[in-house]
Amino acid sequence: MSDSTPHGSQTPAEGPAVGQDEWVARHSQRRRFGVVEERLRLVPWWVWLVLFVAAFSLLPAFSSSGYVRRVGFDTVLYMLLALGLNVVVGWGGLLDLGYVAFYGIGAYVYAILDSDKFGIHLPTLVSVPLIVAIGAVVGFLLGLPSRRLTGDYLAIVTLFFLQLFQTLTTNGDSAFGHNLTGGPNGLLNVDPFNLFGHNLVVEHQGVFAVSYLYVALAFFAVVFVALRFVNESRTGRAWRSLREDSLAAESMGMPVDWLKLMSFGFGAAVAALTGTLFAALNASVFPLTFYFVLLITVYTMVILGGAGNQAGVVLGAVIISPLLEMLRDPGKSRIVFFIALVGGLAFAFRRRTLAFVTAGTLVFGFAVHELARAIDSSWVAGEKGSGFAAIADHWVVVPEQLARWIAPTSYIGLIAMALLLSLVSGRLRLVLLVPTLYLAAFVWENVMLAKPEPARYIVLGLILIALMIVRPNGLLGERRVEIV
Repeated sequence: MSDSTPHGSQTPAEGPAVGQDEWVARHSQRRRFGVVEERLRLVPWWVWLVLFVAAFSLLPAFSSSGYVRRVGFDTVLYMLLALGLNVVVGWGGLLDLGYVAFYGIGAYVYAILDSDKFGIHLPTLVSVPLIVAIGAVVGFLLGLPSRRLTGDYLAIVTLFFLQLFQTLTTNGDSAFGHNLTGGPNGLLNVDPFNLFGHNLVVEHQGVFAVSYLYVALAFFAVVFVALRFVNESRTGRAWRSLREDSLAAESMGMPVDWLKLMSFGFGAAVAALTGTLFAALNASVFPLTFYFVLLITVYTMVILGGAGNQAGVVLGAVIISPLLEMLRDPGKSRIVFFIALVGGLAFAFRRRTLAFVTAGTLVFGFAVHELARAIDSSWVAGEKGSGFAAIADHWVVVPEQLARWIAPTSYIGLIAMALLLSLVSGRLRLVLLVPTLYLAAFVWENVMLAKPEPARYIVLGLILIALMIVRPNGLLGERRVEIV
């Protein structure tokens, strides 16, 4: 068989790399942004890290708002939490639902060692490394059941650990006759960080000080680099083998049990470190801070960015943290909701189908709005806004006064329509999609905007659904083929 190719024919593309599925190897070539993505990956990781930290450090120069600076600090905390969770979930492949408890342990231990509660007041350079070590040890102990448990069973055990932590902190004001955690009132008057003989002030002339932001960025850079080296070591490669197939890893002689314990320990240490930052800045610690909603938020960041990819989980935190703050405002949340809705449709359908669904939904909405106006003008006499809100009000039916039965009925109807869409296919699905989208907009405008706290997590879910359609492994996640 000749090795030469016929004149004028194209040279066949190189085959996939060893251990890589052929479809995965050629998947990026079929994607629109595949070439750009591959070129961006050629830039060394440390260059991206330096540019990112430098750009984040310039945030105070572009905004003097204390609120914006505080959101920036909270974003760095989320970045650290996402990096720690990525060790357990993204690299170790272990479903840890008690991760937030380590964050709380770091905060509470710092509050006990550096506050007026017991009058200890350890130096920051002593207490922070000690708390990181305590977090790693507790994570190691929690990982002991992982030697025998996997999947859902391990998730239940770790979830029990989180619930145990919440119970102890909430009722710790009467533990063995002593007040250890302050109970629901928490621990107050926590010391700020003291570095080189100076306390880091939280506010300066009533505005959030930037010192904590820079300290948090320094912690982030150190953790990122340290975890990067661990990931590229033999331990990191063993973790990835454990994630893909624990049985195969064990048959190759890898210490599977020890690897699981190490992943729990590393992740818990990062979470405990983040907890010290949180407690020092807020000067107080309360048990309600470390509830299940925070765990879901951090998991969302890891999934959005791409579990197993350090840069990806950081990107997920950078996207979701400011987004959740934007969704607190009804005007901004309305814009984000419709952008997420349109973006999901744009990625889910081709041009012709997208044009049909978009045009059909717009026409359907205006027709329903005008029909409601003709029947009773009070049905469309809801509060009128300006700009984009005014356009939405002229398309979605917004009654002057919403009857009590409308909210639960419309919400249940939306769920029923979504389930019906999963049962049908073809043109019937496209036809039913039009009223479903309009009903979703109706529920959003009339029900969810009045409840911004649950509404922002619903928008977050819509964004995740839209992303999972396009990139099931997240923004920067590795493409893998799963056998089901």
